[in-house]
Order: sequence, then C-alpha cells, then structure tokens
Amino acid sequence: MKAGFEVTGLAVYPVKSMKGIALDKAVLTPQGLEHDRRFMVVRSDGSFVTQRDTPLMALVHTALEPGGVVLSRDGCGQVFVPFDAEGGRAIRTKVWKDECKTSDCGETVSRWLTEALESEETLHLVAMAPGFERPQGKPHKLGEDTRTLFADAAPFLVAGEESLAQLNRELLAQGHETVSMNRFRPNIVIRGGEAFAEHSESTLACDAYALQLRYPCERCVVTTIDQDTANRHPGWEPYKTLRNINPVPGIEKRAPAFGQNATLAAGSCATIRVGDRLEVASKG
Repeated sequence: MKAGFEVTGLAVYPVKSMKGIALDKAVLTPQGLEHDRRFMVVRSDGSFVTQRDTPLMALVHTALEPGGVVLSRDGCGQVFVPFDAEGGRAIRTKVWKDECKTSDCGETVSRWLTEALESEETLHLVAMAPGFERPQGKPHKLGEDTRTLFADAAPFLVAGEESLAQLNRELLAQGHETVSMNRFRPNIVIRGGEAFAEHSESTLACDAYALQLRYPCERCVVTTIDQDTANRHPGWEPYKTLRNINPVPGIEKRAPAFGQNATLAAGSCATIRVGDRLEVASKG
C-alpha cells in the first residue's frame, strides 16, 4: 500500500436529486453516508422524479435538523420531513429496475412539493417502508449483499479534484465555461494522483475504514444542468466534452464517465472526515 489521496469534500443528498449538504464529517454505513438519499420524489403512479425530467429540483435546498430534514426553495417557504414518520400510505415504486416498497411522507409534504416544483401532477415524498431492503440490481458489480436506499446504484460516489480540473481545462480550451463539482453530486471528493485516477478500481483505506472502488459512474443529462439556476446547457456541456476525454470503458454506446461507484469494505459506523489521508491498494 502507498499513500495516495486526501479527502477534501463530503456531501449527503437527503432527497434524491435535490441540493446536497456539504459536511466536515459523516458516518459511514454499508448503505452510504448517513442520511444520504433517504427520501425520493415520486408521482402518484409510483414513477420516480429526478432532475432528468424536473430540473427545478436543483433549486430545492435540504437541511438536516434534529429528527428530520427541512426542504426549502426561495419564494416557496419550507416544510419539515421527520425521519420517523409512520403509517404513511404504501407506494410501490422502482429505482431503475429495482422494485421498492415505500411509505408516503404525507399530504402536507406532497402539497409543498407539488407547488415548489411547479408540477402539473401531484408529487409525493417517500421513504423506504419499515423493514424493507431494496434488492441489489447489479450484484455482479457491487456484490449481492450490498444495499442502498434511493441512490441510483452504489452506496457511495467518489470523485477526484484532478478529474474536474482536467475537464475544466478541456472546456476552457473549447471556449466553454467551467463547471463545479456539484454537477456530479459525489459523496466523497478526493485529491491526489492523476486525472480520473479514481477509475483504477482500487481500495482506498485508512486505519478506521476502507472503500472499495467498484466501477466508473456513467453520467447523464444532469451534468448539463446548472445547479444554481436549473438551466440546461443548450450544447449539452460538459456532457459532450467529458464523453470525448473520459468515456465509460467496455460499453458499445459512447457515454461519459465521472467518479467511481464504491462500497464500504470495512468500517461500518466509522466517521469519515475532510482531511483524512487514504492509502491505495490495487485490486490486481
């Protein structure tokens, strides 16, 4: 093993596709950082809602409070969502192909969401139903025993500062504006090594915990949405540039990769902190 990386950023996203919360430290669980993707927005038919189809979600702030999370949007006020709400209406939904049993967080939250997101359809906020464990849709990549809440696939997304710097150099060279790390919504940001070194499929570890870097994260249209304005880039940047400089390896369609999906290899309930020094151990 050799010294290689430093943790420079941590973030949780209590509601899938809404604004994240930057943290100095966080608790590691096998399902991800504590409170990450704990809730998800769905339509009445159970289909889930993200920035892919509702960019205004980028403008909804989240804040952790004792016992719950506060959602707010400028001009729309706020609403409190308790963590331990019970007895909500059962809603069946999917996260991609993974069937999920969830509980509705109530009509008050539903009305606020529908108005704040300017939706013509009634929207609902859901949490995983008590006792339900989401099945693993990618056991060949993440392991059969890996569980998540409402993340797309993996418990953690790890991204490198050098990767963002390389992307921004390419964007500037083409006359485009640079982008910030929040376009990619990582949980853990690291510094060290070369651009896209996080794709090396290694284990990053310190004395308290270890993260298994599993496979590159294929990116989508969300990368083109300005997280401060909810506006999409008309030329599909930085998606197109990223696709050219760092395509997902081993797939037929050409798609961009940024960040590495990861699981917890050791250290359940350990605390990860900004400033932690991590060693890298190659898998092969």
